Amino acid sequence: MRIEEEIKLDYKDVLICPKRSTLTSRKDVNISRTFKFKYSDKELDAVPVIAANMDGVGTMAMAEAFFPNRMMVALHKYYTVPQLKKFFDSIGPERSKYVFYTIGLADEDLRKLEEVLKVVKRDNIHNICIDVANGYTERFGNFVKKVRERFPNKVIMAGNVVTPEMTEQLILSGADIVKVGIGPGSTCLTRKMAGVGYPQLSAVIECADAAHGMGGHICADGGCEVPGDIAKAFGGGADFVMLGGLLSGHKECEAKIYTKNGKKFVSFYGSSSEDAMKKHNGGTSEYRANEGKTVEVIYRGPVEKTIQDILGGLRSACTYIGASQLKEVPKRTTFVRVNRQLSSYFRD
Repeated sequence: MRIEEEIKLDYKDVLICPKRSTLTSRKDVNISRTFKFKYSDKELDAVPVIAANMDGVGTMAMAEAFFPNRMMVALHKYYTVPQLKKFFDSIGPERSKYVFYTIGLADEDLRKLEEVLKVVKRDNIHNICIDVANGYTERFGNFVKKVRERFPNKVIMAGNVVTPEMTEQLILSGADIVKVGIGPGSTCLTRKMAGVGYPQLSAVIECADAAHGMGGHICADGGCEVPGDIAKAFGGGADFVMLGGLLSGHKECEAKIYTKNGKKFVSFYGSSSEDAMKKHNGGTSEYRANEGKTVEVIYRGPVEKTIQDILGGLRSACTYIGASQLKEVPKRTTFVRVNRQLSSYFRD
C-alpha cells in the first residue's frame, strides 16, 4: 500500500485565467482541428467534441444533428446490422469520418463488425471505438492489438484508463486515441461502488502528456457538466472531449418521453446501470454490482440550442485567453485553483 500525496484536480477545482488578447470577436476563433494519426493513414478535420457511445446519446439522430458543425458521434453498440447498413450507406464516406463504430470485448462484437463491413463499403467506416469500463486488463490490451492487426487503416479509439503508463501501453498496442476517464460521468457509480477512479482534469493532463510524447491522442471522457468544463479539458491537453449527460434529454437521444406533474421527462442511464443490464443483457450477473444509475432528465427538445451553447462557450473561452485556434488552447491556459466552497457556488 502507498499513498500519493500530490493534489489531483477535477474540472470544478479550477478556473481558466484570462490573458491579454488581440482577438476582436468570437467568430474569429477556429474551433476545428486537423488530426493525423499514429497508425491510421487517415486525416481528420473536425470539431473534436464527441457524443458518447451510450444508449440514449450515441444515436444516429445525434450524428445527423452534429454533422453540420463537423462534430462527432460514437454510436452505441445496440443498432442492428440492417440499421447500420442503411445509416452508413446514407451518410457516405465524407460524413462517416465523424462517426465511430463502437465495439466491446465480446467475440460477437467483432463478428458483428465484420458482418457490417461486408454489407457496407469499407470506406464508409473510418473509425472504431473499443469501449470497456476497465482498460487495465491484459485481455483488453491484447484485444486492441488484435483489432489493429485486423484493421490497420482504421482510426482506433480505446479505453478507458486514467494513468500515463496505461495510456502508453494502449498506444503501443495499436490505439490512435486513448479514452481517459474512470468514474467522472453523471450516471457512473464506479467511484462509489468500487472506490476506484482518478480526478478527471489531472488524468487528462497526465495522460495527454504521455500520449503526445508517443505520437498518440487522448479523448477526455466524462465529467463535463457545463460547457466551461469542455474548455478546461482542452486546456488540460485533451485532443477530443466526449459528452454524455450534457447531451441527454434531447429529441435526438431517441429515448421514450413521459409526462410527470405536467412536465416532460426522459430516463438517462449509465451503461453499467441496472436498467441497461436488463435491457441489453437480461439482468445483472450475480458476480457483479451495478456501477451505473438511472436519472430523470427534463426533456429539452432538439439538441441544436445545446450545440450552440457548447460551441459558443468554447469560442468564448478561446477569446478570453487569446487563442485564435483550438490547438493553441493548452499553450495559452493557466489554471487557477478554487476552493470547494467557491466551486460549488459557480455550479449553482
